[in-house]
Amino acid sequence: MSGTAVITGRDPATGEGIAVSVRDGVIVAISAAEGAGDGYLTPGLIDLQVNGYAGIDLNDGKVDPERVIQLTRTMLCLGVTTYLPTLITASKEALLDALAAIAEARRMDGLSRQVIPGIHMEGPSVSPADGPRGAHPAAHVRPPSLEEFSHWQKASGGLIRLITLAPEHKGAVDYIRAVVAAGVHAALGHSAATPEEIFAAAEAGASLSTHLGNGVAGMMPRHPNLIWAQLAEDRLSASFIADGHHLPAETFKAMLRAKGLERSLLVSDCVALAGMPPGIYSQVVGGEVEVRSDGRISITGTPYLAGAGLPLIANVPIAMRMAGLSLAEALQLATMNPGRFVGGLGRLAPGQPADLLQFTPGAPGEPLQVHAVWKAGEEVFCR
Repeated sequence: MSGTAVITGRDPATGEGIAVSVRDGVIVAISAAEGAGDGYLTPGLIDLQVNGYAGIDLNDGKVDPERVIQLTRTMLCLGVTTYLPTLITASKEALLDALAAIAEARRMDGLSRQVIPGIHMEGPSVSPADGPRGAHPAAHVRPPSLEEFSHWQKASGGLIRLITLAPEHKGAVDYIRAVVAAGVHAALGHSAATPEEIFAAAEAGASLSTHLGNGVAGMMPRHPNLIWAQLAEDRLSASFIADGHHLPAETFKAMLRAKGLERSLLVSDCVALAGMPPGIYSQVVGGEVEVRSDGRISITGTPYLAGAGLPLIANVPIAMRMAGLSLAEALQLATMNPGRFVGGLGRLAPGQPADLLQFTPGAPGEPLQVHAVWKAGEEVFCR
């Protein structure tokens, strides 16, 4: 946005009216405002883990730039002004092709270039064991390789921002130390690590636990185990999928209390079937999948989840309900806290990009209702 504009709304923390002055896409001042209306104003949501949405799939081996551009527009409509396209375990060739497609989308489309600051590689160095491996294909699980990391950066133009791996792999500590030195965040997930391996990874520079409480074995020692170790390790922040399906309310609440609000953040981890009408869908791998109206996606006829089905804007009020959070606290988990992993975005303050979301709360537990979205001061969505 060239020139100056004023965007008004209510402060989620106080309910009072605020006016955000924007010049050349940047917040220059915030002041009190009368008659701000019913809409709340917050920094745009930041999602560090997006695999797809509404039929758009980044992990089917067929991703192209147009698909990435379409996903960007979809995320903006859902109040997400910054996201990391997330690629899961696949062959070396498939990952390089997907990385090149995302990089090309950013070259082709200015909005995608602004909304996508980098890429999240979730794998391929996850646990090979059933259970902690989750839906990652066993055939393509492999140890971490700095040579492969170099190929990723070359294919993407240096876009790798976050890597999730299992720290029990041979060479993982040296790998973590090297990628962190290269400016990439290392996260721990889909793991069967010992507490000692968790602590060694944090000492090497790992800074995040990916969807803590998921991507682990269904049965493990009550203590010690890798969940307690990650909750106790203050050098690790933790992301959570607060969709009401991946974690029971009491588990999420206890983990949030143990980790603390400052070191906690929400991710959607949404997949291509997220946002699709309820029904039974045939998958190329894994048989039939059921999508329910409440966003639960599971292998048909089983209790096993087959991905996350709700966007971040739906998870915010669910997190409020499950953990007794205020609106402002839940928004912090979806804005400022994940923003630390993408250059300090997600704050409503002078000098910050004018990435803004205006919304009203829905019914209790229902998604926030998007009214308008601004990226760098430009209105990109208005219902």
